Amino acid sequence: MTTFETIQQLVKNQDIRISDHGYDELANDGLTAREVVSGAKDAVLLEDYPDYKKGPSILVLQKATNGEVIHVVWGIPQGHKKPVVLVTAYKPNPKRWNKAFTERLK
Repeated sequence: MTTFETIQQLVKNQDIRISDHGYDELANDGLTAREVVSGAKDAVLLEDYPDYKKGPSILVLQKATNGEVIHVVWGIPQGHKKPVVLVTAYKPNPKRWNKAFTERLK
């Protein structure tokens, strides 16, 4: 199973933790944990970091409850199989991403 599939399954099973940084970023962008978690089922994988030092992580594109595009970083702590951690979620900066918010601008 890929990191993305594993994370999707953990979210589906509600085996989730939200980092302190994640809560801060949610608040900064007016997002709720509930909407981010509920939107994870329709997430689109943008970047995969299977060898990240803190544990395998992914960056996905999701939609907020109001339909706005958001980026979410999900990870699994190094050396563990669960829980999935909502590391951060934010509204992407249009100056740093293409119009679909799927690729970083160079």
